[in-house]
Amino acid sequence: MQPNPSDQPGPSGPQFAQYPPVAAPAPRPKRRGRKILIAVVAVFALIAIGSALGGGDDSGGSNTGTNANAGADTVATKAADKPKAAGIGTEVRDGKFAFTVTRVDPGVDHVGEGFAAQKPQGEFVLVHVTVKNIGDEAQLFDDTSQKLVDSQGRQYDTDSGAAIVLDDSNSFLNNINPGNSVKGVLVFDVPKGLTLSRIELHDSMFSGGVTVTLSQ
Repeated sequence: MQPNPSDQPGPSGPQFAQYPPVAAPAPRPKRRGRKILIAVVAVFALIAIGSALGGGDDSGGSNTGTNANAGADTVATKAADKPKAAGIGTEVRDGKFAFTVTRVDPGVDHVGEGFAAQKPQGEFVLVHVTVKNIGDEAQLFDDTSQKLVDSQGRQYDTDSGAAIVLDDSNSFLNNINPGNSVKGVLVFDVPKGLTLSRIELHDSMFSGGVTVTLSQ
């Protein structure tokens, strides 16, 4: 006799009752503690970076100030070391000659007397100078090698024709022996009211020259 299928135990029968029900997986705990740790580390890292950058700025600022002070000191030292420009009454040297400008007479309306008198196109400027030969051989003092410079940097040649009529000129082709000196006058024909700046004195037309300041 075949068993009745209906008599077989179903899914709810004792065949399945012996197995316990499968439990649902427990939820994973949130990693809150780890996130807090990461946040704390990040904060400390930011503080360390900020401190480093702040220290660099302070150091840089300090260095900048030091460099600026050093630069100012260097400029001041160079200014102190730079010799002052020679003026009237100061001896200057070029080649075999030592020059001393002793006086400047501007605004002169003529030189010489009588039929030999010379009148300027503008006005004469007379530069009185002592010239000494400091070399070991004779040297020719030539007024045409000397230049007058105004406040605008313009150069003026001497007027040799006017210098000739001056008894005490001694500046036109005067040969000076070693150790001797002469007192001469350089004559310049310049525009009226000219503002003088300096004179450039040379022992010859080929020398470097030396400058004497005439402005006050």
